[in-house]
Amino acid sequence: MVRIRTACATLAIVGATVGAAAVPAGAAPAAARAATAATACPTGWGSLAKTDTSATISPVRDVRTGRHDCFDRMVIDVPGGGSDVGYSVRYVDRLYQDGSGQYIPVAGGAILEVRVYAPAYDPETGAPTYPGRVARPLPGVDLTGYRTFRDTRYAGSFEGETQIGLGVRARLPFRVLQLDGRVIVDVAHSWTATR
Repeated sequence: MVRIRTACATLAIVGATVGAAAVPAGAAPAAARAATAATACPTGWGSLAKTDTSATISPVRDVRTGRHDCFDRMVIDVPGGGSDVGYSVRYVDRLYQDGSGQYIPVAGGAILEVRVYAPAYDPETGAPTYPGRVARPLPGVDLTGYRTFRDTRYAGSFEGETQIGLGVRARLPFRVLQLDGRVIVDVAHSWTATR
């Protein structure tokens, strides 16, 4: 039994040595460059307001967030909205609720006001389609461990627009993507092109 284990260990060591010797000397730096290129962060997003004036009556159903190597992401789901889900995303000094003008505190070094041109209620019945409560954190969103996001606040839905406050670490570059039934807000971890 001891001889079999010794023979297996010897074969494993010889196999590892032969495998390492078979890799060309230039392959390791090329692999390292490929790995670095794969995680290079995009640049050029800027921090100016971004808008699309499309609108839909399909209601907001969910808001979720995710962490990525180069940015933190917020996704607003509007099933059935297609590519007609418009938005306005911009940095503001303070967040005020549409309609009432109520000030809603948002933690962080900077505040992004995210408006989606879709209601968070059924347009025919007025029944809420998203469980957010005004001035409260977004339900189901936990920002523990995020590098850029610090806070979220639901500001309500008024006259067919849904308003969210997104607290971030600092005024950082961001982009907005419009996909089928979704508006996506990505906020970079930094102004540089590295992770």
